[in-house]
Amino acid sequence: MNNVFYGKLIFELSREGRRGYSLPKNELASYSMTDMPNALLREQDPGLPEVDELTVVRHYTNMSNNNFGVDTGYYPLGSCTMKYNPKINEEIAVHRAFTGLHPLQDIDTVQGALEVYYKLQQSLATLAGMKEFTLNPYAGAHGELTGLMVMRSYHASRGDDKRTKVIVPDSAHGTNPASAAVCGLDVVVVKSRPDGTVDVDDLRPLLDDTIAGMMMTNPNTLGIFEHSIAEIAKLVHDCGGLMYYDGANLNPMLGKVRPGDIGFDIMHINLHKTFSTPHGGGGPGSGPVGVREGLEQFLPSPRVIRIDGDDDCYEYNIDFGKDSLGSISGFLGNFGVMMRAYTYILTLGRDQVKNVGPLATLNANYIKESLKDVYELPIEGVCKHEFVFDGLKDKSTGVTTLDVAKRLLDYGYHAPTIYFPLLFHEALMIEPTENESKETLDGFIDVMRKIAQEAKDDPEMVKSAPHTTPVRRLDDTKAALHPIVTYRELAAEQ
Repeated sequence: MNNVFYGKLIFELSREGRRGYSLPKNELASYSMTDMPNALLREQDPGLPEVDELTVVRHYTNMSNNNFGVDTGYYPLGSCTMKYNPKINEEIAVHRAFTGLHPLQDIDTVQGALEVYYKLQQSLATLAGMKEFTLNPYAGAHGELTGLMVMRSYHASRGDDKRTKVIVPDSAHGTNPASAAVCGLDVVVVKSRPDGTVDVDDLRPLLDDTIAGMMMTNPNTLGIFEHSIAEIAKLVHDCGGLMYYDGANLNPMLGKVRPGDIGFDIMHINLHKTFSTPHGGGGPGSGPVGVREGLEQFLPSPRVIRIDGDDDCYEYNIDFGKDSLGSISGFLGNFGVMMRAYTYILTLGRDQVKNVGPLATLNANYIKESLKDVYELPIEGVCKHEFVFDGLKDKSTGVTTLDVAKRLLDYGYHAPTIYFPLLFHEALMIEPTENESKETLDGFIDVMRKIAQEAKDDPEMVKSAPHTTPVRRLDDTKAALHPIVTYRELAAEQ
């Protein structure tokens, strides 16, 4: 490509003396800087690029064209549920009636915003089978930590201080044991059976009066529904523990099964996974936490409550409960993200929200059945929202799951999750959502079959992929161990 901007850093486009702005005259020049500590003053100007406005616009526009997102193509990332964010969500979230608010305004001036908070809390509680939700956590992992803090607060309120262990399946998301450790809990691993579900026989001897609770994802990380969940919940409850639901895989449950109805006491929801808010890029996020009746007093403060008035007139207030575990975030969480989720719920309505889970499940099973003759399916049967292949069925080609993922980039598809979960050596985890059309799924299936054939006919071509991307095959190990993150370091190495 002859485009002078293509593939270059903004520093490489810099030319001394070029400017893209003009600052107004400094009207404070007469004021002294003597009160500024010397340690905070620069000894020389920062090494910023010198470029005109048009160069800046073209550079970042070209950079953006290299990004892949759910708005530009199919994103079958397993476990992370890359759901489309409808544009009506954005229109409502950026409405000036909401964007102009400040968290320190008087309560009586933000009644509309507090009503949205309250109604979203109630909507999530209804959909999840819980008594009450807090919207304060900033992300799913933050929600996990908050839920575990609720669990600890519950046991502490009963003087049951020796419950310091939490049970986690060996197929769990990595954030589960990490959140437990941050919360000061010891992790006890329960094994999975060959079909990927929790081994109840392995669970029984782990249960005693030191168990605070058990964390589970249902359907689990393999996309399989835990059919023994009622028995598992009873065993944990009988030993005095609580059941925690990791909401990462709530999408296929939506409208069909409520975690609160099958024995879970505490849960978090990833709004970006189930309720269509933006995902990725480091934020913003939201991980609401819900609890069954009897645990709501332990939720973090502040909480939005409704005060009933006469003639169906309601007033909304902020409450700081005396039994609350305290504050876990600034103010009330990410309001803009919540606006998007609430808009999504209202757009679907009570009837259509029931179709989310079944359609996500249908799409996943359609892809699985269409590819299992060329990709290794370690666990047969109906999956829910996602499933896992164990690489290509023909292992003699030497083409790995990583190679398949790299080759997908040449065909314009983002790769699925690879090498997770750790239960299979060549794991390739695929999750469509309910949004994707049959035509999109058929296109993905055709490409996956084509790659399987390429692996037989020309394995070296697949092993050296990608061939059409701006950056070719990378040394992943070197990139992880010796990342180049500054222009100065890059220039010195060159």
